[in-house]
Amino acid sequence: MDHVVYLDFKAKEFEHIKTGEKTMIIRGAMGRKLPYGRVNTGDVLYFIENNGDGVIKGKAIVSDAFNSDKLTKEQSIEIVQQNQDQLLLNKALEKRFAGKRYLVLITIKDFTEVEHFKIDRSNYGNMDDWLPVENIENVKMD
Repeated sequence: MDHVVYLDFKAKEFEHIKTGEKTMIIRGAMGRKLPYGRVNTGDVLYFIENNGDGVIKGKAIVSDAFNSDKLTKEQSIEIVQQNQDQLLLNKALEKRFAGKRYLVLITIKDFTEVEHFKIDRSNYGNMDDWLPVENIENVKMD
């Protein structure tokens, strides 16, 4: 399964992944929303920055995916802090995810830059930061 993952431009998430400093992606919500339960070892993540350019710039393989059970605010904050060395969250992102009831932690490996390409989001009405696209070729634009 291929996924398109939006990375925070201000936090320089893409740069940190590119240099190998950041090896884990986090998503969290008060309910079980994407990508909860939908990411598996071996899936491919395609990275795009949330700066409006709409360009895929890199990809990586999922080496591990952790979907939390329902967490207390304290447990959630603790999990984020325990994984901060791999997550490299800035204060804004830490505040955004720490304290959520459900967390998804995705460890990545084998990052490679790809020839930049745009994707067609027309089948994805909501402005989510995670798109499970099945096969990247289905949304790739020429």
